[in-house]
Amino acid sequence: MDEQILFVDDESFILDIAESIFAEEGMKILTAGSGDEALEIVRDNEVAVMVSDNHMPGMMGLDLLSRVKVISPDTVKILMTGFADLETAIDAINRVEVFRFIVKPWENTQLIELVKDALKRYRLIRSIVRGDESTMLSLVHALELKDPYTRGHSERVAGYALRIAQHLHLPLPARDAIRYGSWLHDCGKIGVSESILNNEGPLDDAEIHIVRNHPMWGAEVARQARLSEIIVNIILSHHERYDGKGYPSGLKGEEIPIEARIVAVADIYDALTTERPYRKAYDTEKALEMLISMKGNVLDSEMVDVFSEILEISEP
Repeated sequence: MDEQILFVDDESFILDIAESIFAEEGMKILTAGSGDEALEIVRDNEVAVMVSDNHMPGMMGLDLLSRVKVISPDTVKILMTGFADLETAIDAINRVEVFRFIVKPWENTQLIELVKDALKRYRLIRSIVRGDESTMLSLVHALELKDPYTRGHSERVAGYALRIAQHLHLPLPARDAIRYGSWLHDCGKIGVSESILNNEGPLDDAEIHIVRNHPMWGAEVARQARLSEIIVNIILSHHERYDGKGYPSGLKGEEIPIEARIVAVADIYDALTTERPYRKAYDTEKALEMLISMKGNVLDSEMVDVFSEILEISEP
């Protein structure tokens, strides 16, 4: 069965509009006018993405998505609502694990981008569940293309992080987890728009909030794909700081899992040695000098020392 996109709304004209919007993109969608009809479709089809209105007679959207979570746990869920409601949002996140919200009336390009990102998330989860590394890496590469300055970033981070792990003689299962965690550390950016990722100026508060949520969104992808706790922790905690001023949880020192502390060094080093819209790439000597300045505040001093030693050994 092919993966499907399902729209659910009790108003037929809304479904007609959605069909028309996605037809223009060359995408065919399934539609349902009620929760019961939607459940029948989910039972008979591989539904990759479900977009459901919340306020419907008979079965509310939240209740529908909650039941879909049991029937088809990998389906990526988007909730539509006529108004932004904090209580609904909290309930949807905690009980239903929705991917995103969209407020009606929607903006067409926003809706299309949101559904396409949800489809990428579904494909990434399924590739991980199947153990299909080539597909997983191709999806990671596609994600990196949203920001042309990060092309190849995840694989380079994995290479640096594994060298640190080998130097520390971490066991093979931990090294395998570091490899996967490094590949997937930024997978939460699937839901961050290209306009934010490619913004060359300062971000506003709302945009900063979105960017700072990407580790949590990525960790949820890993949990949904039933990956190990080490991999989840790498994705969740690679932006924590050793002094406790990082995000998303403000972990401090050795509260940050060692694997995440390793990946943080690799991630920052690769960022420093890669060209960015606002600066040229730093050479190895300058990047290492900057890493050393981060010892004990941003980064774990021991991990920086190990990486410094590795770089000195590898230099001709």
